Amino acid sequence: MGPRPLLSWLEDPATGRGIRFAAADDAWESWSYADLASLSLRVAAGLAEMAVPRGSVVSIVQQSSPRFVATLFGAMVAGCVPSPVAPPLTFQDPEAYAAHVRGLLGSAAPHLVVADEDLVETLQPIARTSGVAPRLVGVEGLLAAGPDEPRARAPRAELALLQFTSGSSGAARGIRVPYGSLEANIDAIRGWLRMTPDDPTASWLPVHHDMGLIGCLLTPVVNQSDIWLMKPEQFIHTPLRYLQCFGTHGARLTAMPNFGLSYIARRVKPAQVEGLDFSHLRTVIVGAERLDPVAFEGFHGLLGPRGLTRLAVLPAYGLAESTLAVTGLALEEEWTSLSVEPGSLALGRKVALAAPGEDAQQLIGCGRPLGGAHVAIHDPDGGELPEGAVGEIVVTGPSVAAGYVTRDAPAAPVGEGAGAPSSFAGGALHTGDAGFLMDGQLYVLGRLGDSMKVRGRAIFAEDLEAALGVAGVPPLRVAALLGVRDGTPTAVALFEQAAPEWLETCRTLLAQRTEGARVVVVNAPRGSIARTSSGKPKRRLLWRRFLDDMLPGDVVVDSGDQTNTLRGLS
Repeated sequence: MGPRPLLSWLEDPATGRGIRFAAADDAWESWSYADLASLSLRVAAGLAEMAVPRGSVVSIVQQSSPRFVATLFGAMVAGCVPSPVAPPLTFQDPEAYAAHVRGLLGSAAPHLVVADEDLVETLQPIARTSGVAPRLVGVEGLLAAGPDEPRARAPRAELALLQFTSGSSGAARGIRVPYGSLEANIDAIRGWLRMTPDDPTASWLPVHHDMGLIGCLLTPVVNQSDIWLMKPEQFIHTPLRYLQCFGTHGARLTAMPNFGLSYIARRVKPAQVEGLDFSHLRTVIVGAERLDPVAFEGFHGLLGPRGLTRLAVLPAYGLAESTLAVTGLALEEEWTSLSVEPGSLALGRKVALAAPGEDAQQLIGCGRPLGGAHVAIHDPDGGELPEGAVGEIVVTGPSVAAGYVTRDAPAAPVGEGAGAPSSFAGGALHTGDAGFLMDGQLYVLGRLGDSMKVRGRAIFAEDLEAALGVAGVPPLRVAALLGVRDGTPTAVALFEQAAPEWLETCRTLLAQRTEGARVVVVNAPRGSIARTSSGKPKRRLLWRRFLDDMLPGDVVVDSGDQTNTLRGLS
């Protein structure tokens, strides 16, 4: 028996289960799957009434809400391809947001943009100047356009989804996800977690990108299990409310990047979780960025006394180009960290294991391939490397997407764009991520584009940030940037309102870890580190700004300067 069809839940939607959307204060707005199915069919009817062609892209610019879910599935029912786009954040630069959305629309070339009513005026000039001039409609107008249900179900399109990358290594790129890939990945996640309809999910992740969209929305919807859904800003404001989804309301499954673990451990006090029971929290999937043992230990240290087991915290690896999940730790297996010699991380060479200690680098394994995926490690020439050797992570399997979309050639295969950080060749996804396999587990080191080679060894930006975290620097207050400037390998640490002791620590640590490279430390105002929706620094964007002398803040360390001292601090 194959994967469950993506739209099968619409045929017999549950009345006793559904999605609870976080409202103001501590209230929740409950929608049964029967009600969401009805709303989805109304959206499909509106699209049919507006004569949106089958197979065309429908961009969705809406907050996490019942109408977002209905527009997503309604577009599929109408034979269209939904493409979620994040709405603007409260304090986001309007010009930067406009440029971002203009690029997404120009790439996706949607026939129609469906927006929240209060965003229509903001989006009109953006859509007009996107180069594709899509029609723009408010979601309420779409719902009012047609009958309660489509007169006939349209054949489904070739693609289930056009989802965009987070843009951590450059401009966001649209990924063509066929129904087969999406259904295979959802089936892999359900099988991995042994999900039943009695396993509620809770999430604060944005619903516009792969981890929140597929892992914490589409998968439990297809499973018809209850969902407790918060917006990211609600989680940032009150992380305790998110924890109450498990400790009070009984949710069992969730996922987040490890900066979410760190944020919870930092913001929530042990006294605040007194009386909450986390023994039913069965799975906390952690992925989307380099896994940090300190974050894992801090999160378990907070909730372990209240019933959370170490087995519940599941490291994973995935990326939008493979729909979402690629590897994950088995439910019965406890996460562990591997100690390696930092100087042994050279591409093409085997890592050297080390005894745990101050100088050893701690790496958490991301589990084993899921759902028929195959993971191999390749050298720069494309040859497969043996276990333990560092190289590029290459993925094949049923969940791999069909390719990137481009403006001039919508059906172009992945990787034809110049300078693409990830690429496809012969059906294999070359991820652009560095890692190695050990005892069947995948260990991820970081982006190949966010590393540099100094004296024969590879240095990764994530390693430097992890070392600074161990030394006491909060993870969201610094970003490491690596590259070559004026022919010299250069390591940049960009801080947001750094404490003086962080700067001194950073100067010493970078001088040791990047010996032979130029070290530059910049202290900038809060909000200077551009980040993706999952919290990853947009390193390529920041590196370009460094090359153009456009980074905000003051240079307080520059080993290329003869003085080589901390400057601007009293």
